Amino acid sequence: MTEILNMFKRNSLLIALVLVMIFFEVLIQSFDKGSLFSPQNFTNIIYQNSYVIILAVGMLFLIIGCGNIDLSVGSIVALIGAVAGVMMVNNEYNIYMSMAVCLLLGIVIGAWHGFWIAYIRIPSFIVTLAGMLLFRGLALIVLDGITINPFPSEYLKLFTSFIPASREDAASTTMMITLLLVAIYVAGVLYSRISKIKKGYEVEPLVAFLFQHVIVIAAIIGSSILLGNNKGIPVILVLIAVVVIVYAFIANKTVVGRRIYALGGNEKAAKLSGVNTNRLLFLSYVNMGLLSAVAALVCVARFNSASPMAGTGYELDAIGSCFIGGASAYGGVGTVGGAVIGAVFMGVLNNGMSILGVDANWQKAVKGMVLLFAVVIDVMSKKRVSN
Repeated sequence: MTEILNMFKRNSLLIALVLVMIFFEVLIQSFDKGSLFSPQNFTNIIYQNSYVIILAVGMLFLIIGCGNIDLSVGSIVALIGAVAGVMMVNNEYNIYMSMAVCLLLGIVIGAWHGFWIAYIRIPSFIVTLAGMLLFRGLALIVLDGITINPFPSEYLKLFTSFIPASREDAASTTMMITLLLVAIYVAGVLYSRISKIKKGYEVEPLVAFLFQHVIVIAAIIGSSILLGNNKGIPVILVLIAVVVIVYAFIANKTVVGRRIYALGGNEKAAKLSGVNTNRLLFLSYVNMGLLSAVAALVCVARFNSASPMAGTGYELDAIGSCFIGGASAYGGVGTVGGAVIGAVFMGVLNNGMSILGVDANWQKAVKGMVLLFAVVIDVMSKKRVSN
């Protein structure tokens, strides 16, 4: 019985996500509003939450590293989107050169924040709040308060096309790719578990192991069926997968990742053990700037326009995704997978309530309560451990 309870506790977020999806599907069906799991709507959920996942991954490294957040990411998205619009639409510059400039600008903005926070030791709340105002103002100046569109079709294809290009082959090609991914995933998790057992490391019980990975595999196969019945695999999903895999590897398998967790657990102890905490904090904000630039390029492609008001509220979605995904407000705790699940959770809430026609103000209230509830659980669990 204890083993089963521990299994549910370890996978509580996954279970909550599944229950919320079922809840919305039942409500939507009962009100005859369509289906949450229609192929077209499922693809829309991916597009609607692509920027949230990218930003949440960057925000996670700030939260686990030092309990910091970046309030300016929405404004950075607006500014970089504005620069992309001026370069690609107004001046018709080469799209790849324009993208490179946008990514470099994101890195420079991240370095600006990192310098003041890591080396001058100004509180991150103040620096990023100032950045939120500064970069929003610059976005308005760059665009002169107007929206720029449309973007070049060559650029749009980079983020809005599908694999395969032909819709007739969508189902078969998607399923072939999915079976290959499932095979790689199963081989990877089995190798990891066997390797840990051989080295004498503690592993989770077999029941919990099978439960977690069966859910993941079922989600992958179910998603591929829905995507195959629409247009295939969105290219943006491939980009998201690359970002998630790379940053999960950094967090779990590299020295930098271990040092970030050490920094969040106890900065003084990490510094005494030889970790350059200032540089690590600086690089975390540089990384946040880079991922904000990637999110900006995704957003302008999705909306096919650069608006001075783009990115409004994005920082709250990213922060909320991390905390809902299990990141600790005190730092040192959190996973990339958890942040992704948190972002999907937020996306399902948004999409489900929108389909049901829930007023936008009530949607914000519900998301606020969900975020508060997630943080309360974190704080209460910390108190139980300390007692």
